[in-house]
Amino acid sequence: MDDKPCEPRRRTRRRALLASVTGCAVLGGALVLLPWGEGAPPAPTPEARALAAVGSGVPAALPDLGALAADRERHLRRHPGDAAAWAVLGSARVEQGLRLADPAYWSRAEKALRTSLKVRPEGNAPALRGLAALANARRDHTGARRYGEAARKLEPTRWTTYPLLIEASAGLGDDEETGRLLERLTKLRTGPAVMARAAAVYRDRGWREDAAAKLADAASAAGEPAERAAYLERAGQLAWERGDREDALRHFREAVRIDPDQRAAQAGQGRALASLGRMTEALSAYRMALAKQPRPEYALELGELYESLGLRQAAEVQYGVLRERVRVAAAHGADESLVLGRFEADHGDAAGAVRRLRAVWERGPSTEVADALGWALHRAGRHEEALPFAVRATEGTEGGGVRSALYVFHRGVIERSLERYGAARRHLREALQINPWFSPLAVPRARTALARLGEPPVQAGPESS
Repeated sequence: MDDKPCEPRRRTRRRALLASVTGCAVLGGALVLLPWGEGAPPAPTPEARALAAVGSGVPAALPDLGALAADRERHLRRHPGDAAAWAVLGSARVEQGLRLADPAYWSRAEKALRTSLKVRPEGNAPALRGLAALANARRDHTGARRYGEAARKLEPTRWTTYPLLIEASAGLGDDEETGRLLERLTKLRTGPAVMARAAAVYRDRGWREDAAAKLADAASAAGEPAERAAYLERAGQLAWERGDREDALRHFREAVRIDPDQRAAQAGQGRALASLGRMTEALSAYRMALAKQPRPEYALELGELYESLGLRQAAEVQYGVLRERVRVAAAHGADESLVLGRFEADHGDAAGAVRRLRAVWERGPSTEVADALGWALHRAGRHEEALPFAVRATEGTEGGGVRSALYVFHRGVIERSLERYGAARRHLREALQINPWFSPLAVPRARTALARLGEPPVQAGPESS
């Protein structure tokens, strides 16, 4: 039989196979076709790792973020009309600002994201998502919701929009919308980033065991060290909140081992070490965290630790750091009124704290703001006004649900001021049961208040028990 009529079919099959292989290579992006036995594909570059992380809304390594930002800036000097590159640069700058606690990056991020929208004003969902992330970072949750909804309208099934909207809704105290958004997200996507976002929602609802399980799964499934370290830090925070200081310290240490730039975990180590009485190590951990990520919350924690040790002058230095970081944040469009209000309520002008926190409450009536405002009202001597906010922060039926020893302590002290001794006794005990080491200043006060309340009289009714 003559084989020649088969040649066209063979050539057609070879061309089809070649086209298929070429298509796979294009779709794979980072895949390189190598003959068998010649090794694995090369590892992705730092820029590629950061781009994948920023594009999918997961934590990225700080050096990778720097490499990505520098790469986009070089590209944009040659191609200033590339809207996508401007959006990537802006999103990378947002993440750098968060990792370094440097709000100056957010001004640069906003410039890049606005430029992206100027170059491509229509249909630019990546720039809108970047602006939503920036607004959340600045604690402008109303703006984050606005930008996030605009991005969702353009791309309803793009899952990376939903974590931004969930964070905004949580910041606004909209628990029902947060639940709806999480349900939609979990239908669109699975994976570690979604697990971690679900864990945050579960924690806010008081579902600690569910949150811990989700974070454990997220850490196990994380693809890059920086991502895994971020989830371990959150797991450590959950362990701390339930009073398991050894487990918290283990998680924090592992997070720092994996990613030395994980400064939140370093501050967490300071918290846990102080509760274990290892003060020299605790102070060192806090100082290292503040040196690289000068968040005002860390300065407040370190200042209160110094104060608990009788080192008032050292405490005042940290309180000065807090005020300066709040001022710098405001200069770059960020709102740190919540932490400043908390500080003022305990260490400054309580009446001023009330005014500041009322404004925060009007913008976003979340659980943490309810607690802070209630406490500030109490410290200003307005106990009757304070109690409804304390109830809001601690009762699941009122929108709270977070199992926070600090919030429950605040409620117990407010109730004691109102001579509701039975309720005060219950809540002060509960605070110490949740976490017996929740604050170096508040824990001794809780124990003293309980001792002064004493045991209820035998003939007293349920309200006194």
